[in-house]
Amino acid sequence: MKRPWLILFAALGCAVPALAQQAPPPQAAMDAIVDEVVQRYRLPGLAIGVIEHGEVVYRRGVGELVAGGGEPVTPETLFKIASNSKSMTTALLARLVDAGKLRWDDPVTKYLPQFRMYDDWVTREMQVRDLLIHDSGLRAGAGDLMLWPEPSRFSRADVIHGLRYLKPVHSFRSRYDYDNLMYIVAGEVAAVAGGVPYEELLRREVFEPLGLKRCRVGEWRRDEVGNVAQPHRREGLRNLPVREDGAVIANSTMAAAGGVRCSLDDMLIWLRTWLRPDDPAQPWLSAEQRRALWAPQMPMPVSQRQRDWDGSRYSAYGYGWRLSDVDGSFKVSHTGTLMGMYSVVTMLPERDVGFVILINGEAEEARTVLNQVLVKHYAAPSQGRDVAYYAQALRRERANTPAAQRAPDTSARAPASIDAMQGWLGRYQDPWFGGVSLCAQDGRVRFVSRKSPMLSGTVQRVGQRWLVDWDDDSVDAEAWLDFATGEAPQGGAMTLAKVDPEADFSYDYEDLAFVRTGGCD
Repeated sequence: MKRPWLILFAALGCAVPALAQQAPPPQAAMDAIVDEVVQRYRLPGLAIGVIEHGEVVYRRGVGELVAGGGEPVTPETLFKIASNSKSMTTALLARLVDAGKLRWDDPVTKYLPQFRMYDDWVTREMQVRDLLIHDSGLRAGAGDLMLWPEPSRFSRADVIHGLRYLKPVHSFRSRYDYDNLMYIVAGEVAAVAGGVPYEELLRREVFEPLGLKRCRVGEWRRDEVGNVAQPHRREGLRNLPVREDGAVIANSTMAAAGGVRCSLDDMLIWLRTWLRPDDPAQPWLSAEQRRALWAPQMPMPVSQRQRDWDGSRYSAYGYGWRLSDVDGSFKVSHTGTLMGMYSVVTMLPERDVGFVILINGEAEEARTVLNQVLVKHYAAPSQGRDVAYYAQALRRERANTPAAQRAPDTSARAPASIDAMQGWLGRYQDPWFGGVSLCAQDGRVRFVSRKSPMLSGTVQRVGQRWLVDWDDDSVDAEAWLDFATGEAPQGGAMTLAKVDPEADFSYDYEDLAFVRTGGCD
């Protein structure tokens, strides 16, 4: 019987790749590739592993847990895997489907009667599967300000309640736009169906049966676990630790979307679980549910980069996985991104190979380049494309970015005067984000969020516009402030927008609509 993706490739007119055995790169060659990426992008730390034909053929830690701290990254080091947590959430749900405790097409309200979307029809029609495939109709990253920047005071109940106020920008199920909030809902559906909190359920149904011994979710103590990588941001040529862990890692509201931490060794076990589904030692998930997780559920646009680099003609989202073709080979992958932490998991199932990369620094380009070099080694080794090739390609992309998509020059700025902003000062409320104050403090105008403590900063004047310069440099997307006069005696409404149009979509300023509710205390 043909594998589902082979049937799909045939339907798309793709050549089905021969399942030739491709030798792994020699140890020295792999070391040279990794070292070049680490040096080129000045990474504080990295862990990388490759598994082929069920065996680990490369496994290495480079750098430090904290830059300059002297403690080395090892294959046992814990990293935030960020959105690679999503595939663990979908696997958990698949286990519940196998157990007969839920169905993919069950309405969400069967488990969470309090669940509401902006449109009543969408509320009624939203199924469990819709929570997982980014088809909600909301803009990319809608409501993510309830999750990031961390720490946040929003609860999962707040997230579920806030969804009813987020206005869609597309029709339900009409197109792909990445979201995180639906995965928070999915985690709570799993908790209701499984009868215990999400964290306990994930440990019981995923970590324990697979032997992911160092993976962590929920509350835990840093020093009892040990060997935990810390995130970093770049300042010039330096890597600076940012948002370092305290003695106790608190339970995270966004655990089901991106709150799991694992070691490289854990992630290699995770890879082997998917690459070797018929292994009798892993009677963990039915063949039917494995197929469901890797079946195309929502079409995704094929980017120009995918066409140029990989000859891709197909891209889709499964349940917690991205699916595409690379030089005729089926690829299953996902990335994970949090402040100062980057990850990627990639599998080429027909080649029986997979690899995982975990980085504790600002590393978007480093992740892209290193992952792509490995993909090409297995999918199209004759092309001989190396680190320099892809690094230069990304440099050309940046150089060709239209001016309208670049951040404007805001260096000519000065703190806004209290007198100039007097008509707009006060307390404001957004229906899903909650309250903020725009008030005078110590001679400056301060923007302060009640439930997202990292979103506090000083208002600056740039030409004829106002922007918020956030206090913490790790909050790296400044916001324009715009006002409209309403019926209130002073400024009636306030909106925010990204200063840099290319900033991470999780800075979801565009969905905020503040109304002034009173004066400053």
